[in-house]
Amino acid sequence: RNVVLILLESTGAEYLKHYGAQDDPMPHLTALASQSLVAANAYAVYPESIKGLFSVLCSRYPALDTKPELYTAIRTPSIAQVLRTAGYRTALFHSGRFMYLGMESIIQNRGYEILEDAGAIGGHHDSSFGVEEPSTIRRIHAWIDSLPKDEKFFLTYLPIAGHHPYDAPNGGPFPEKDDPGRYRNSLYYGDAALGELIEGLRRRGWDQKTLFVVAGDHGEAFGQHEGNFGHTLFIYEENVRVPFLIAAPGLLDEQRTLQRTASLIDAAPTILDLLGMGIPDAYQGYSLLGGSDAMALFYTDYSLGFLGLRDGSWKYIHELETGRSKLFNLNEDPHETTNLDAHFPD
Repeated sequence: RNVVLILLESTGAEYLKHYGAQDDPMPHLTALASQSLVAANAYAVYPESIKGLFSVLCSRYPALDTKPELYTAIRTPSIAQVLRTAGYRTALFHSGRFMYLGMESIIQNRGYEILEDAGAIGGHHDSSFGVEEPSTIRRIHAWIDSLPKDEKFFLTYLPIAGHHPYDAPNGGPFPEKDDPGRYRNSLYYGDAALGELIEGLRRRGWDQKTLFVVAGDHGEAFGQHEGNFGHTLFIYEENVRVPFLIAAPGLLDEQRTLQRTASLIDAAPTILDLLGMGIPDAYQGYSLLGGSDAMALFYTDYSLGFLGLRDGSWKYIHELETGRSKLFNLNEDPHETTNLDAHFPD
């Protein structure tokens, strides 16, 4: 199959219908999830796009307090390199700009034949973050149309809809009196582009020959915990728990839920496993097709340093500067309001 990897900007699981939200800001994603393998408890490695992208492409954990430029020295093959070696045509299209926070260091020389951002794509609506999503979708379809019909492709799509300041050019169905409403409208706007991408592949006869892997690159916070706004400062559920689904049209006709803990570092090994290909030894993630349960590890060092893990029902957060810890039982306390650290010192 072809492979389409989509990393949704600032898209937290808790805001989506198929993760239990009352509203549905992404109906096209909901429809895709209805015929997908959906990871119920999936986590970003780092609540920021650039280091998070590295963990997805290379199945490697980023390091504490490191600049993106240092990642050019990492020789672990990205999934794009593995698939290109196997004969896939490879391209990455980003509605934003590669110069943002050093993304070039993460994506260059990683096996992509085509790398295009807002500057190359162009469009009708220009901003500091990039161009409108429909222009990126049109460019993606044009690239696919340029390929010989007998060649498989690996496409990576990085939208910017969902990023603060939550710009939705045509508004949306949610009241815009506050940031949560504007955020949901920006997800709705991005979802329309996702729907057009999938519909375009269907019109071209590619949908039944394609594996779709869709995840949020990190979450987004709106004050659920004191001082927690945006995505980078903490590793509470709103920061790091993300949607993660795998769709293979023609093979899955209903939603199947993966209850085990998953991490976006598992994306590349899982894709290669599904394609029947070997997984590089240097990968630190694991295929989700395996039977064993695993932890998800995540951290942030954007301001203060926090290390965390999810293991079964337990969520653990360690504060590097103070040495203090927090422990939550997410089955009983999904909003992380009761710290049980003192009750379980071991």
